[in-house]
Amino acid sequence: MPDGSAAGLPDGFPRSLVRGPVLIPGDDGYDEERSGFQTGYRHRPGVIVCATVAEDVRLAVKYAAEHALPLAVQATGHGLAAPVEGGVLVSTRRMTDVRVDAGARTAWIEAGVRWGRVVEEAARHGLAPLSGSGPGVGAVSYTLGGGIGLLARQYGYAADHVRSIDVVTADARLRHLTEESEPDLFWAMRGGGSGFGLVTGMEIELMPLEHFYGGQLIFDGELAEAVLQRWREWTRTVPEELTSSVTLLAYPDIPVLPEQLRGRYVAQVQVAFNGTEAEGERLVAPLLAIGPRVSETLRTMPYTESAGVYNEPDQPHAYRGGNVLLGECPDPAALRRVLELTGPKAPLMTVVSLRHMGGALSRAPEPPNAVRCRDASLLLVVLSVTEGGDPAVPEALHEKVFDAVSPWTVGSNLNFRYGRPVQTAHGGVRAAHGADDQRRLAGLKALVDPVNLFRFHQGAPAAPE
Repeated sequence: MPDGSAAGLPDGFPRSLVRGPVLIPGDDGYDEERSGFQTGYRHRPGVIVCATVAEDVRLAVKYAAEHALPLAVQATGHGLAAPVEGGVLVSTRRMTDVRVDAGARTAWIEAGVRWGRVVEEAARHGLAPLSGSGPGVGAVSYTLGGGIGLLARQYGYAADHVRSIDVVTADARLRHLTEESEPDLFWAMRGGGSGFGLVTGMEIELMPLEHFYGGQLIFDGELAEAVLQRWREWTRTVPEELTSSVTLLAYPDIPVLPEQLRGRYVAQVQVAFNGTEAEGERLVAPLLAIGPRVSETLRTMPYTESAGVYNEPDQPHAYRGGNVLLGECPDPAALRRVLELTGPKAPLMTVVSLRHMGGALSRAPEPPNAVRCRDASLLLVVLSVTEGGDPAVPEALHEKVFDAVSPWTVGSNLNFRYGRPVQTAHGGVRAAHGADDQRRLAGLKALVDPVNLFRFHQGAPAAPE
């Protein structure tokens, strides 16, 4: 296929030094390379560097910095924050090396690795990563935003278990970050987002975990309010080894879905428990008393089948969404308002999820990192499918939802943001960090990226003046 002919490449681009493919508009594969899981919008770069090694990433950053060009990176395109127009896109999807050190219980993962690959490699050694609900999500970007895994209440954020990070900063240096080598930047990049540089690889801890008890309980939507109330009361009684959530959605009426779910509004409870099946059954018994289930999949399963807890769609589509962290559960009236806004009568298909926080998520790791709002008890995520629709419609809907729970809101999570960040009534972005941490992050940003080269990514601090 055409590979960015010298005549078509921007002036001064170091094509002969880049090991991976280089694409420009019109090349075969250009559109496929810039496309990701998010189809509602996409990058439109002047050149795509299809990186295969860290040096390819460094050369792309160097070129963009020297020519004052916009720069973005994409692995899977799940959490696409803002599309780059013109400039340089670094595609890391070919950087898929995973190296497990079973003795040290760690894994080295490259920038384009997806969680499903890490799960498979770790399982060969009786280990598991702190992966999330979807195996197709990029492991590195998920971790930079904090990372709330299936057993997060037992193990904490994925960012709490990072040993080292390799990152290319705006000065085109490949830096190896540890607590000893660069403590400030190591602190910032574990939970402070990807606005400080382009990560090429990361060493993460693995957990001694082969099986767990979990799955879904799916109730008819008529029981949605009862499910929410009972689930919230129940979460106050469960141990840290159990992490759960409630998801409310109206399924579309399409043949690919099981017949009992087509066109149906449901309340789903997702459960993951690191314990015996007998103990798991005892713990979930109060939920079974809510009423009849449309479907029930709770069982002991190998961690390699953990994607079955959420069964998230694996086909690219268009969506917008956001989240807020709640200090306490909203009162019944506020929850009813959320149900009214997002239920079957919503203007577009909307998914609402409440995730149980606390446990190890509430405790700061050692060494500390930039994840904050650890006092939250719940995470509320709202997502709407927006194929071909006006983005103002979901944004207005989501803002009404977040307004309904604003008295209990303590912040937001850097992940679970899809599109424009959620705004408060007075126009400010709901912060994932307190004022002191924001100042520290902005100060580091000014030091390592004074021209705000990495401004297209989640969590990028405000550009320095």
